[in-house]
Amino acid sequence: MPDPRPASGLDLSRRDVLRGALILGAAPGLFAGQAHAQPQAPALHTTGRSVAIFGGGVAGLSAAHELIERGYEVTVYEPFYLGGKARSMGVPGTGTDGRADLPGEHGFRFFPGCYQNIPDTMRRIPFPGNADGVAGNLVRVDGAIAGFRDLPPIFAPVELTGLRHLTPELLQTAIITAFSFIPQLPPLELAFFARQMAVWFTSSNERRYGQWEYVTWEAMLQAHGKSAAYREYLVNALTRITVAAKPHVSSARTIGTIGEALVLAGSGLIPQFSGGVDRILSGPTNEAWIDPWVTYLRSRGVVFVMGQRATRLHLRDGVIAGVTVAGSGGTRTVQADWYVCAMPVDKTVPLLTGDILDADPHLAGMPALTTDWMVGIQYYLRQSTRLPQGHIAALGSPWAITALRQAPMWRGDFAARYGDGTVRECLSVDVSDWDSPGIRYGKIAKDCTAAEIAAEVWAQLKRWLNTSTDWLHDGDIHSWHLDPGVTWSAGGIHNETPLLVNSVGSYDNRPHAHCAVPNLFFGGDHVRSHIDLATMEGANESGRAVANAVLDAADDPAPRVPIHPLVSLPAFEPIKQLDADRFRKGLPHIMDS
Repeated sequence: MPDPRPASGLDLSRRDVLRGALILGAAPGLFAGQAHAQPQAPALHTTGRSVAIFGGGVAGLSAAHELIERGYEVTVYEPFYLGGKARSMGVPGTGTDGRADLPGEHGFRFFPGCYQNIPDTMRRIPFPGNADGVAGNLVRVDGAIAGFRDLPPIFAPVELTGLRHLTPELLQTAIITAFSFIPQLPPLELAFFARQMAVWFTSSNERRYGQWEYVTWEAMLQAHGKSAAYREYLVNALTRITVAAKPHVSSARTIGTIGEALVLAGSGLIPQFSGGVDRILSGPTNEAWIDPWVTYLRSRGVVFVMGQRATRLHLRDGVIAGVTVAGSGGTRTVQADWYVCAMPVDKTVPLLTGDILDADPHLAGMPALTTDWMVGIQYYLRQSTRLPQGHIAALGSPWAITALRQAPMWRGDFAARYGDGTVRECLSVDVSDWDSPGIRYGKIAKDCTAAEIAAEVWAQLKRWLNTSTDWLHDGDIHSWHLDPGVTWSAGGIHNETPLLVNSVGSYDNRPHAHCAVPNLFFGGDHVRSHIDLATMEGANESGRAVANAVLDAADDPAPRVPIHPLVSLPAFEPIKQLDADRFRKGLPHIMDS
């Protein structure tokens, strides 16, 4: 595999590029539409149909969905809550007179139009009154508010209009037009940013996996020496608010992949990306999606065992013979024909004991995967803000704040449905940077109490949004709710639900849906996928891949689950072919030389 150490910039030597080209030539399954190609496992001669899935998040539920529809006996073991990081939850004791508790969540959900797998699943989940099931609860968002420190906020459309086709030149023009609202940004630097995006769009898969995987996004954009506006807004803020990633850590391939998908979703040129750039649910996630999903799966025969966590995999004669689970009732051993670890990466790694790693040495890379924090807080307001509908991005805020007005886009009267009848607005906020000092206390979020976090986030929202308007008022705050996954103890702060970080070279360490142990499978947003990011889409795709891997291992003739790759523009293919030739010769991209 290529050297996993982070590259310091784009000054790769000809020898470095040649080395990557030779390595990739020996391992073609890493790219060219085979990003999730799976290793061959020894055949397991069984016709058994019992499946034990450990983890009831999006990955586990997706695998259960596909397998139960193909006639398997599926049991899901979940220690806490079904839905995982995607779930919503009521704030206990806040609902009165028949109203539901105020809705809280790990963080607000959004479904870009480039998501294809998860909407397909949603269409197959019945929902009363919706012909297309839960997918009918998706609401399109047409614009976003960009807030700047001490400068007037701007309402910007999230889609590129007027495009009939796209060439590298038109792409650069569209990007320059889309981001021309950013203040104090030198025009030449905006043009350079657009050119680098065109470099990405026209890079071959060989270069993406052989070069850009080992370069940070910050280095690809050559941020060093650029203006403060370029570094703060284009490089850092756009990355943090879009994918909650740090540009000086994240692989350029990962950020480029999702950036390209979002641009194409906003272009209107890809029929498969028909949902636009941005969609949200028309209500709390559990009401609009997770609860109907669980109800459907139960109706098909899925058994859910709550309060049980997998603690040990038992390997015997080259296969998993059982899994120890622990809960309030003690420990016991679960036995099935097929076993799926659909837990987050930080919960899966402790299960990879020596005998498992001996059976499949590739899994030894999983402990090297890293996680970071993106956590949500909700503010419940007595008065509706006058903010335009859509997402809110506090560009350049220390804690990388993004937010969403939920009440106006949800079905029904918010005050009549939730809380004590006085709450008219839910402003849901994501905090993506927990390691930078804030503006009120001068502390990083990890050093703050819950009350200090609430006060600091509100202060940053006001500083970035109330510069020329009067949208946010302290007196309107009824209460707030911080994700309960964040807890405090004598040992300090703890986050139960961190997210995978796609650092440079980390693709090498991510597992496939199945491994060399023939009845063991992996699901989760850390499993290799087309979207290549810790997202609901990636988790759903991994669940589909798990189902297909089980069918393959069982030699089952049932129809395979469709897995929808990201779509690229055919017009760029000739340039990509040229770039593939250049990469194999050890030459840089023709626009980057």
